[in-house]
Amino acid sequence: MTYEALVKEVKATASKADASGIQGHVAFQFNVTGEAAGAFYMEIVDGQIKVEPYEYYDRDVLVTSSADNILKIMNGKLDPVVAYTLRKIKVEGDIGKALLLKEIIK
Repeated sequence: MTYEALVKEVKATASKADASGIQGHVAFQFNVTGEAAGAFYMEIVDGQIKVEPYEYYDRDVLVTSSADNILKIMNGKLDPVVAYTLRKIKVEGDIGKALLLKEIIK
């Protein structure tokens, strides 16, 4: 998988997610390791999700993982808490906001 294909798939998945219960602003940066290496961000503003292929320096949460694990989380096939516990992802920043991934991914 290429970096561009990964970002495209995450955008498509995020467009179907329900973030209506999240008010305010939350910014995630995903640093992808291995195949499809790169960085992209997902921003939630008043229930609207936006995914772009750029770094986000004023982020709340930084998630580092492989493209495969990120896609599994985004598709609801890997619980983000389990992924963190099993060290499949590394999380830096506001852990409370990181848990919001569970709310939007069903």
